[in-house]
Amino acid sequence: MKGMILMVKARIAAIDVGNDSLKGIFGKMEAEINIPNIIARDTEDRPIIGVEELDNQDPVDGIHIRVHSPTLKDNNAIYRVGYLATKSSNATELDPGSNKSEEDQTLIMLFAALALDAARDENKNNKTSNNVIDVTYILGTGLPLREVKEGKDVGYRSRLLSSVHQVEFLVTPKHQGLKVNIRFEEVKVYPEGFAAFINLVMDNELNIINKALIDKRILIQDIGGLSTDIAVIKNRKVDDDKAQGFNLGVAESLEAIREEIRSKHGIELDSRRDVVEIITKKSDRNHIMVKGSRTSVHDIVDRVLLELAKKQYRHLRNIWQKNSQTEICYFIGGGSLILKDYLKTLNNNLDGYNIDFFEDEKESIWMMANAYFKLIADYNRRTQKEKQPEEQKLAKTK
Repeated sequence: MKGMILMVKARIAAIDVGNDSLKGIFGKMEAEINIPNIIARDTEDRPIIGVEELDNQDPVDGIHIRVHSPTLKDNNAIYRVGYLATKSSNATELDPGSNKSEEDQTLIMLFAALALDAARDENKNNKTSNNVIDVTYILGTGLPLREVKEGKDVGYRSRLLSSVHQVEFLVTPKHQGLKVNIRFEEVKVYPEGFAAFINLVMDNELNIINKALIDKRILIQDIGGLSTDIAVIKNRKVDDDKAQGFNLGVAESLEAIREEIRSKHGIELDSRRDVVEIITKKSDRNHIMVKGSRTSVHDIVDRVLLELAKKQYRHLRNIWQKNSQTEICYFIGGGSLILKDYLKTLNNNLDGYNIDFFEDEKESIWMMANAYFKLIADYNRRTQKEKQPEEQKLAKTK
């Protein structure tokens, strides 16, 4: 990446690199993106099969990139990302117990999403004559509470700010041959529990929209793929000392279901996302096709997910006992959608806590990305306001 990077106006990005998928919101909320969090190492010449026509495809369906960044352990490698990676035999998903802040995969997903946004037709005014796009972002993102409490957010932020990161589109629909140079003017890394609280009580201008909730003592249990965060909210703030994060998500249970389906029925599912679709689809839930016959896997799913729900419920009980004046617990995140029925049944049969879920699937899944957008947009507004007097002074001296 030789040559001078052009200074361009920074664009806002709010990105939640979830364990199941990345959710991103860009600009003035005029663009969003959702990519399965799956990558696969690849070669430069991805074969195009059959009648596949690159110019007619959605770029998100065929992300094939080379990523150059000194922050990566494996620099200058080529990857299939998202939907395209699910078709690869060597696809990788984040492992249980891993730290999101320390994984190359987190950064590859992040850079891929930003590059796709930069390459949209509306943003190509930054493109130079040699098919390179230079783009600067003000990024709002987040990490699990456990990683923030361990101070890993500092290193994660510095890795992003310290370098220019390049994404080269290889055999990608509409973008083949483009290179995107990404730099960050600012990066804010928020604890996920705090972000969830902001999203519950405030609108995009950070005005309070839920006055009934703002002064309540609440818990927010965010169940993700690899981890669970329980935020403790009182006096309009997250109690950092009492909030806890656990290495317990739905990923291991989804893998267990996937393996048992393979062992019992001889059906190979491509990824954990395939398992999620089987257990959450509107019709024929918990059924698969075996040799053309509709076959129930309800027994497998119920046994595995009920065991996980019991573990999640024990965490809820322990935290609630330590915060006895809690008034309500909100369950959020993709894992909560999967476990909702099991957790409700356990609660009805056991303690009967005041718990609530978000019935709107999109609202629950996009909660973190929406929260990051609210926070980073507010930061940008305040920063621009502070800059105005200085700019006016400079203008007067000229």
